[in-house]
Amino acid sequence: MFTKANLGLVFFPAFDWAISPTHPERQERLLYTRDQIVEEGLFDLPEIREYKPKLAAIADLERVHIGVPGIASLITDAHLVSAGGAIAAADAVLQRQVKRSFALVRPPGHHAMRVVHGTRGFCTVNIEAIMAEYLRHTYGLQKIAIVDTDVHHGDGTQDIFYHDPDTLFISFHQDGRTLYPGTGFMEEMGSPNAFGSTINIPLPPGTGDEGLHYVLDNLILPMLADFEPEVIVNSAGQDNHFSDPLANMSITAQGYAKLADKLKADIAVLEGGYSIEDALPYVNTGIILAMAGLDYSRVIEPDKGRNAPRQTEQTTAYIRKQVAEWQQVWAVRDEMKQREIKKSGDSWQRKRSIYYDDSGIREQQQEKIRICPKCYGYQTVATQAEGTGFGCQSAYAAIIPRQACSACRREAKDALAAAKRAAQYQYYFLQDKEQSILEEI
Repeated sequence: MFTKANLGLVFFPAFDWAISPTHPERQERLLYTRDQIVEEGLFDLPEIREYKPKLAAIADLERVHIGVPGIASLITDAHLVSAGGAIAAADAVLQRQVKRSFALVRPPGHHAMRVVHGTRGFCTVNIEAIMAEYLRHTYGLQKIAIVDTDVHHGDGTQDIFYHDPDTLFISFHQDGRTLYPGTGFMEEMGSPNAFGSTINIPLPPGTGDEGLHYVLDNLILPMLADFEPEVIVNSAGQDNHFSDPLANMSITAQGYAKLADKLKADIAVLEGGYSIEDALPYVNTGIILAMAGLDYSRVIEPDKGRNAPRQTEQTTAYIRKQVAEWQQVWAVRDEMKQREIKKSGDSWQRKRSIYYDDSGIREQQQEKIRICPKCYGYQTVATQAEGTGFGCQSAYAAIIPRQACSACRREAKDALAAAKRAAQYQYYFLQDKEQSILEEI
């Protein structure tokens, strides 16, 4: 039985980590929020309990990431505490100490991909992905849904779970044609064995509460009901707010609170949101009250003469059309998946160029997936990266998925051994998801 506490909160402002002293991703993002909820007396309520963050282990990160030359060399202690804060929030829920939890931690993570050479989009390691794989490893969970409500497409989380049919990744975001990272379009639906488990909903600039909740009510919630996840995780980015300096959307604090109320995520993890004084304290307060099952109707941000722009009729029509298109696709997703598998034959592959905007690194990556009728199929990744003052480094990795068949396990190791004999790369890795290990070979 649950205790009186409905919601667990974990705070970690990371005083010792910053990209630069004036960068929008800085400690004040959390400090103003904490001041607000202390002033409102939320910590005094029996429905809310605070937890301290834990320190994640390097092994927790290596269940998800392949760092080149190694993930430990690319992070600071702040990254371990941020990931550990999300893990602490998850433990509180899975151990039934609270019904839900919200990890207000930084550095953020949803732009960090499986392979890591540096920092991109303020992110080095993917906090939600690390937490999700921790839940699988520790509690034996299988089906997990991640709903990314950040204004920027969660391209890192998409990359990590793009081949995993047990993870439903849903991202609504400002259209990538108008905003970083320039991805997150409807046709990005997952590789063949996981086709239809990646859902992107690119929204036009100027989308307000009306459009957001139309998408939520008519698309996201029905998809979650069909998928039946054991846990719902919210990548709780708050930069869709109308006052955010890095984007062009029109969501209000009430819009966010009602989103949290309807979504009923088991665990939320803070992502973006850079209107530090005008939005974050009020948006976070609304989300906290909604997740705790308390009245949030009086949470209103001071507009300071800046009211949320009204969503236009043209934007409303565009959103409704996109929802209708997705509803049609979702209804036939199983048939589409079978067509994708048949069309791909024995394997599926893609080449990508990935830019690390915070590190000035450009990566060229080639990925290949074995289409196996018995399991999810093993993966290989060949990566080469270079940048000013960075030099050039390359790696080849083989990834064995959970519940891999014996043939895929053998073929993955054979592919890695063949690549190492060819000696074209500096580093060689085996990531075994079933055994929860990453080895440099």
